[in-house]
Amino acid sequence: MDVSDTLTELYGRIGPLVHEAVVGLDADHLGRAPSPGANPIGWLTWHLARVQDHHVADLLGEDQIWVTGPWAERFGLDPDPHDTGYGHSPDDVARVRPDGPDAIEGYLAAVADRTRTYLSGLGPTDLDELIDDRWSPPVTVGVRLVSVADDDIQHAGQAAYARGLLGAWPTAGL
Repeated sequence: MDVSDTLTELYGRIGPLVHEAVVGLDADHLGRAPSPGANPIGWLTWHLARVQDHHVADLLGEDQIWVTGPWAERFGLDPDPHDTGYGHSPDDVARVRPDGPDAIEGYLAAVADRTRTYLSGLGPTDLDELIDDRWSPPVTVGVRLVSVADDDIQHAGQAAYARGLLGAWPTAGL
């Protein structure tokens, strides 16, 4: 398996994890925190899509899908390219209100399509390209892609766990 296929496989696992976490939920469930101060499913899944969109757009030197598409409105937000959820206060978290699972899955699907296209053109030497020398060690394309996938998978797992805490699995009688 080459680099492109490996990363495509890794990123391809995110969408199904998010689907399992949001399927059948309404906007209220998506916005409900499992406990005070915890992040709701809607915020967790929005954030993971935003991070992927932000970082892959940067690698491509293109505008984010968040800014160019209809997605911000479906989450009750402005299309601010800098708002990815990092540093959100509890009030900021509460403002992220997806109108339903279709908003989350639709936005993530659009982001994932572009990510797949980007990954399909990568070769082994592309991963070594230095993209941010403000860190020690400096960040390469490969490190950034692994970091984004890791963040996304962790947040998808958190969303599934939050769903369980809310008792919102289909067998729990949504």
